Amino acid sequence: MSSVMFQGTASNVGKSIIVAGICRVMTQDGYNVVPFKAQNMSLNSFIDENGLEMGRAQVFQAEACEKKPRAYMNPVLLKPCGNHISQVIVNGKSVGNMSSREYQIYKKKLIPILGSIFNRLSQKYDAVIMEGAGSPAEININSLDISNMKMAEIADSPVILVADIDKGGVFASVVGTLQLLKESERKRVKAVIINKFRGKKEYFQDGIQMLEEIIKIPVLGLIPYFNLKIDEEDGVSKKFNKKLDYYDYDFVNIEIVKLPHMSNYTDFEVFEHIEKVNVRYIDIGERIGSFDKNGRRSMPDMLIIPGSKSTVEDIKYLRDSGLYQEIKKYALEKRLLIGICGGYQILGEKIYDKSGYDGNKGIEEGFGFIKMNTVFSSVKKTVQVEGEFGKEEGYFENLQGNIIEGYELHLGQSIEKGEKINDNLDDKKEILFYQNKTKERNRQLEAIDIKKNKDNIAISNKEKLQYKIVDGHILGTYCHGFFDNIKFTSGIINNIRKMKNISKIEVENKSLEELKIEEYDKLANIIRENIDIKSLYKIIFQQK
Repeated sequence: MSSVMFQGTASNVGKSIIVAGICRVMTQDGYNVVPFKAQNMSLNSFIDENGLEMGRAQVFQAEACEKKPRAYMNPVLLKPCGNHISQVIVNGKSVGNMSSREYQIYKKKLIPILGSIFNRLSQKYDAVIMEGAGSPAEININSLDISNMKMAEIADSPVILVADIDKGGVFASVVGTLQLLKESERKRVKAVIINKFRGKKEYFQDGIQMLEEIIKIPVLGLIPYFNLKIDEEDGVSKKFNKKLDYYDYDFVNIEIVKLPHMSNYTDFEVFEHIEKVNVRYIDIGERIGSFDKNGRRSMPDMLIIPGSKSTVEDIKYLRDSGLYQEIKKYALEKRLLIGICGGYQILGEKIYDKSGYDGNKGIEEGFGFIKMNTVFSSVKKTVQVEGEFGKEEGYFENLQGNIIEGYELHLGQSIEKGEKINDNLDDKKEILFYQNKTKERNRQLEAIDIKKNKDNIAISNKEKLQYKIVDGHILGTYCHGFFDNIKFTSGIINNIRKMKNISKIEVENKSLEELKIEEYDKLANIIRENIDIKSLYKIIFQQK
């Protein structure tokens, strides 16, 4: 039984990325390893092949191990709903919404579950590479901890402490964290990694030596600040702060509305891998488009409304902020508008929520750009989807035949005229629909069934990909990962470039998965160059 847990002096010190890097290094070295995070809190989640939900951090860590992401890598996921309420996901399925107090009581039931999962993993893999959450030194709530030292105790695992020097106060954060731990917990901490270092290492060696003399444990590595195209876990992402004085006409400029309850913004990581694409998030208080020093306004080439943890609240935000009127004007100009999941629901006619499953009882007007209504119920859909893109026009022309794979993760069923409400929905009211006078296509494509089991019988857990297109310039879909096919998404980009009368970009003949592996290999090189791998292996395999 071999394992190691990376805990942080605070949130956002880089634990997730370091775990991914260690997973990649060990996989390259021939070890069969698996990532594990007992409890995660994030609105960015993923649906595995069994329809189970998990945090995105363990997805890219699994990819670094060349493993399929599975929900047991993140047994407990908390999805904040506001007002100190979170949806609690256990073993990939929701067990309901709980207040902070309710969850603290419920945690006791999770300890044997975590122990059982860890034991199974430790028997199957050479090593379990674990990640903590936040800081282990939250002394006011440590008695209720299941994600840091309690999980290390369950696993009888050594701990490596990660500190972020870029924030400042790295010596105090390391020493303070260790001093606030119990004696039994301090004994588990075998080394320290200092992350996000800027400058020349030789100038910091005296500091490392002084720190080691104080804490009596080694500094295993000093990792430089770096930028790689790897998914980030939560909303502290610095990409949200990216601003431009003006848009470069030779680029395709994409704007994404940063909804107050935005979720799954990892849907848009793919744009970082495509040439001459600029992405900007429209923050609270900001307007669509870019203004130059002379006050001239340039509109984006693509506008996206992303997923939402609270669709109705985010519709209200868009109306109250004035963004609705700007989006409406943008759409009427036949510009490219895309809604993903909650964004798709927002683009529809109405949202019916009889029992307040989305947090608000009643009927809410959507934007009416797509002629469909959404009915909320207690049923949460979690399934992988797959299909072949059809023959379309406008921004989506010449894209037929591309394979789209992703997953659906949502409450609510969106239905159009003539469709029956699913029997498992709670709201059985008659829904009024409007005759569609625009050119609108509803695509429900056959899932592509290419997998076979050991008996050579074709099997597939995936459902049909569905999307709706209006007049060739408005698209809505529930599919997270809709853009992940780089050839497909580059095709949209080149259609935009054609409309702008600028030259096409060359499409790299690599999948997103291949490009990600290249980034994980770069990460592994950084880890190897800046961490004592030999000493790390001694800690993991508990060699004297």
